Amino acid sequence: MVSKEKSERRSRRLLIEYPRAVPVALFLLVAAITALSVYAIESGEHERERAELRERAQAISSAVERRGNSSAAYLRAASALFGATEDIDPLAFQSFVTQLHLDSDFRGAEGIGWARRLRPSELAAFEQRIDGFTPGDYTVHPAPGDDRTQQIVPVTFLQPDTERSRRALGFDMYSEPVRRAAMDDAERSASPTASGKVVLVQEGAGSDPGFLIYMPVFQEGRSPRRLKGFIYSPFNAEEFLLSALELETRGETGVRLYDQSVAPDRLLAGVAPTSETGVTVTEPVRIAQRDMVLEIESSDGTSLSSLSMITLLFGLLVASLLMVVARLLTHQAREDSAALEWFEEQNSIRNSLTRELNHRVKNTLANVLSIVALTRRRTDSLDNFAESLDGRIRALSATHDLLTRSDWGVTPVRDVVEAELAPYANRRDNVVVLEGPDVELAPNDALSLGLAVHELATNASKYGALSANGGQVKASWELVDPETVRIDWVETGGPPVEPDANRKRGFGTDLIEKIVAHELRHPVQLEFRREGVRCELLVPVRRPSEFAMRASKRPPKPGWMTPD
Repeated sequence: MVSKEKSERRSRRLLIEYPRAVPVALFLLVAAITALSVYAIESGEHERERAELRERAQAISSAVERRGNSSAAYLRAASALFGATEDIDPLAFQSFVTQLHLDSDFRGAEGIGWARRLRPSELAAFEQRIDGFTPGDYTVHPAPGDDRTQQIVPVTFLQPDTERSRRALGFDMYSEPVRRAAMDDAERSASPTASGKVVLVQEGAGSDPGFLIYMPVFQEGRSPRRLKGFIYSPFNAEEFLLSALELETRGETGVRLYDQSVAPDRLLAGVAPTSETGVTVTEPVRIAQRDMVLEIESSDGTSLSSLSMITLLFGLLVASLLMVVARLLTHQAREDSAALEWFEEQNSIRNSLTRELNHRVKNTLANVLSIVALTRRRTDSLDNFAESLDGRIRALSATHDLLTRSDWGVTPVRDVVEAELAPYANRRDNVVVLEGPDVELAPNDALSLGLAVHELATNASKYGALSANGGQVKASWELVDPETVRIDWVETGGPPVEPDANRKRGFGTDLIEKIVAHELRHPVQLEFRREGVRCELLVPVRRPSEFAMRASKRPPKPGWMTPD
């Protein structure tokens, strides 16, 4: 239970000390958790997508290899047949191709061709013989060089007999490096061998890439074996790839076929995805002993999955709500804290006020008792005692009224003097002059000054300047230093005053010189000159912080809080 309360206090303190940071931290925390969740979901989706791509790549690779193997199987059969034949004429070749009944397994190929192996010395007779079987002028091209040992492998027959196929007749395939390398490999391995990337002669002015598969034909019964020529099939790479994709659905993915490695200059054919994403997997393919590479590109966009979007929106909603709730709690916590501080402060002020009130009541009662005692000693009749006591208590009351109006704060010197001289200021037969700057006194000092001015005014009204026509009382004050004000009381125009030696000391004199001087903590200079009474009082000017009893703050209102 104690630990729970400590935890609650710690949480409340955090809300109060960090009113902006806590809501933002909660929002960022939930947002971070949401981001991690979305990242985990997307990672799983990407792994699933790659697995599907890899599975599809394997299926398409298998379909491509099946297409290549089917073509290679036909070429093996043709090699076995023509190896036992002394010479291959066009009618026999056409009959063979017709009897194959090529079905859909051979789709993607440009057909089946025969290329006779020749030496330069055999070229003229070969051209003359083939020229009689083919329409137009049959000429081997490019023309061979002067090397008599040079090998020539021109396209002799190509079925089906179409305008496109006739473009290739007579082309010496051995003169081109890529085809030559494939034929040499096929001769060495005695197996169907695919060439690298080439542009078929059938394309004419076109540039679509393709490749060829060669199967060597050897003369049977000869040792060492003698190469008669090559049975081959030319392939347009794009048509070959499309025919393979008919065996395996690619969906919306992209498929690209490369020769040996993935590089722009080795691209044979490609089918673009519905949307390019750059997410790809590769799968090796082997077609007629040549390594090729299939690249499969996902068509799924880079946008977030539905689950990720729901998680993201829900997480941001929760984060926003938590931030709003934390903000409201922060406001409430700060308002509660401010209210508690205010109540604690008010309680402290109440205690201070109680102590101050007790102190001031005691001081007032002590002053009253002193006044009563001194008045009783200086009077010889009850009426005189009551009159003197009444006037002095009224003086205390007048000053108390001033202090009450100022909430027992500072009271101007002028207000204190005016309050005590008010009964005499309206008389037309005497003059009261007040001069001095705005100086404010503490409550106790104002009470003491009020008593002193009351005694001086009472004495002046009985025996001094205020008792005769034309009399004048001048009360002036000035700051001696920032912490002291000097007040001068000067009477003129009144009856002559007896010297101190001949005068009997009265209660007012004792009150001013003893009680007031003690309260003001400065001596009082009181002189009874013949022309009139003169009194000089030094009153301390204290800072409000030395005597202020009330705080300037007000209780918090509903919805009130301190600024952030």
